[in-house]
Amino acid sequence: MGTGRARMLTTTLGALLGRESVHFLQRHLPGETPPRDQSDRARAIREALEELGPLYIKVGQMLSTRPDLVSQPIIEELGRLHDRVTATPFAEFEPVLAAELGPLWRTRFLDIDTSHPLGAASLAQVYRATLTDGTPVALKVQRPGIQAKMAADMALLRRMTRVIGRQAPRFSAVVDTTAMLDVVFDAMRSEIDFTLEARNMRAATKTTAEFKYLTVPTPLIATPRVLAQTLAPGRSIRDADPADFTLEERTGIGRDLLAYMYRSYFLHRTFHADPHPGNILVHPGEPAHLIDWGMVGHIDRSMSHRMILVLLSLARNDAHATAKAWMELGHATPWANVSNFTIDLASLVPKIANASLEELNLGVTLTSLLAYSTRRGIKTNPMISILGKSFANIEGSIRNLCPELSLINVFETELRHILFRTAGESLSEGQAAHTVMQAIVASDDAPQQIRNLLRDITNRELSIQLKVSDLPLRINRGNLPLLYKIARAALGAAALRALWRLGRTPIEARK
Repeated sequence: MGTGRARMLTTTLGALLGRESVHFLQRHLPGETPPRDQSDRARAIREALEELGPLYIKVGQMLSTRPDLVSQPIIEELGRLHDRVTATPFAEFEPVLAAELGPLWRTRFLDIDTSHPLGAASLAQVYRATLTDGTPVALKVQRPGIQAKMAADMALLRRMTRVIGRQAPRFSAVVDTTAMLDVVFDAMRSEIDFTLEARNMRAATKTTAEFKYLTVPTPLIATPRVLAQTLAPGRSIRDADPADFTLEERTGIGRDLLAYMYRSYFLHRTFHADPHPGNILVHPGEPAHLIDWGMVGHIDRSMSHRMILVLLSLARNDAHATAKAWMELGHATPWANVSNFTIDLASLVPKIANASLEELNLGVTLTSLLAYSTRRGIKTNPMISILGKSFANIEGSIRNLCPELSLINVFETELRHILFRTAGESLSEGQAAHTVMQAIVASDDAPQQIRNLLRDITNRELSIQLKVSDLPLRINRGNLPLLYKIARAALGAAALRALWRLGRTPIEARK
């Protein structure tokens, strides 16, 4: 890494991470006053991130969804981040094509329009090309040396977050910056290895097959640094004129895009993490094409279920249930104020539940919940940021083409489908076996645990440690009858299990 770039990295990241961690404390500690005018600094940070390249742009875009971490002027500027650079002459990419496709790489194409790239970003350039069989394709070629540069940048970012962890331990206890980076780095793996992006596209082709108005380009050539895919017709959904489409087309595209993303979050649990308008191409008479599968998010079954609980609780206007479900997505720090978090949501949730269709935005909702939870010392899974960004992007994209579409109606319809499929998962043979084994393991351990509990109670050696400050820290004799009741109930359960086992044992084996 050159000295100039290293200096620029240190300056920019120091401004963004170091100062914002201080501003975080200023915003969240009593008696502190945040700075008034940050617009000039915010603009300078945004421009520097764009110059630093794709990794920092992605980090900045994720931070733009975190009002709990960065101030509003910074959020507004980071929301304007874009990865567009001046096109580089095609000759600089020829060595990459030769290394990836062999010295005879030109024989694989009838034509490549090298004069007018379809797109130029800091990671790659895209050209219109034609294969030898006449198939028009979009040819994406990675910039020489970009993988090594990104690896060096990732290492530097990790070092800087460790410094922040040491210098601001209270901030780091609530906001795990290392985990945040891991989420971004994992989502970007396909950005620097096009074979992974091609794999994402093939998987998405299967999951979009049931949608009439949505499709995904097909990868035809894929190496780590070269990707040729079927050429998607149309233009960005941002630039499309709704008058060019029939009402059926507009609502069909909007509905299918939303439905597909909801199923991606809660059923497939692998989702397009960057569905901004530039990655959705539309054309009259054609399905929408969801392109650029380099940034993909993954969530596990448990997290997807908890996210559904959060959304259901919001829809029911139940602040207490929303707070409980949200906290299960992370955990409370030792100084967390859970009571005040619930009070915060008692004010926020009715506004969301009673919002008009035009005001409803699930992406903004997630970022609002993040802001409240961080303020109250509740640490949240960093994948929430990626989800919030994806939510906000897809909703904003759809409003461009079909503003009259009822987003909440689509969500309610899809939720029924998702819950039905989720229930089917829970009743599947594999999940049933897993649940039974959990119960068996728990019951096998229970007798010894009960004996230990009774021994401690009998010897008056039982002690319970609690971290909650407003509960008693010792058990007195007045509480012992309750503990005996708990023990009797546990012993009763163990006895029932023993009788069940006895009933299942052949009579001959009992003698």
